[in-house]
Amino acid sequence: MPVSMTGFGRFETTEDAWTHVWEIKSVNGRFLDVKWRMPGYLRGLENGWEKVVRTHASRGRVDISLNLEVMDAGILGVTFNETMARAMFRQMEKLAASEGRVFEPDYNRVLSMSSLWRDAGNEPDPGLAESLTTGLEAALKDWMDARTLEGEALVVDLTNRLDTLREIADAVAVRIPDILEEKKANLRQRIKDMLDSAGADFSEDRMLQEVAYLTDKLDVSEELTRLEAHLTRIGETLRSQSDVGKKLDFLIQETFREINTCGNKAQDVEVSRLVVDFKAELERCREQVQNIE
Repeated sequence: MPVSMTGFGRFETTEDAWTHVWEIKSVNGRFLDVKWRMPGYLRGLENGWEKVVRTHASRGRVDISLNLEVMDAGILGVTFNETMARAMFRQMEKLAASEGRVFEPDYNRVLSMSSLWRDAGNEPDPGLAESLTTGLEAALKDWMDARTLEGEALVVDLTNRLDTLREIADAVAVRIPDILEEKKANLRQRIKDMLDSAGADFSEDRMLQEVAYLTDKLDVSEELTRLEAHLTRIGETLRSQSDVGKKLDFLIQETFREINTCGNKAQDVEVSRLVVDFKAELERCREQVQNIE
């Protein structure tokens, strides 16, 4: 069943040492474009996570954000060099005492001294990494459920519109034989009137040639056959599983070409009206297809 490229997924995990929330939002797009928003020290996990995302999607703009709160500082791999800080304080106390002053540490300045901090977070805590991956997979599932539900609604809508297109195409097919007969009768009458006014003899062979030329010029039977084939193929594609959006894009383009040719060749007001109705409905289908993966 086709899925929509538009969807939203969310999953929250709360444990003793951390809390994290994954949110996934997506809109339509020709290619898969994944954008991440997460803490910088987790970037090393991004490539592996993107592979997981690509097992769930092949097209669309996907924005993935992570809100992480860690309650245990040790989990982050960040430690404060307390030994060095105390040594620095002792040296400053000696310097102040030698000048008859009292040294008062400025802890805010100490916090900003990068030399006193160690970041062992090149690789996040294994437990946290596993929890984050599990949360991402759960958010992806929620996202896929939303996309599948939206996809089902799109299929129902497109199927109904497909029925409307078939009805219009059938009306065109019914009208074409009448057009041919009307055009033939008008052609015969015009030729006879011209021959009578010129005082020329009537030639049945010449008349048949002109009628045959007109019939060939107005005949849209091949276009109607291809049109029906395209509509059938669209219905089959809506029930398929892979590359649905791209196939439907192509089929709608081909369908538009055939119905446009029918309108140009038929040269009839009623057919022109039907073709306009067909194109309007087909354009609505095109808009819906833009959201299908």
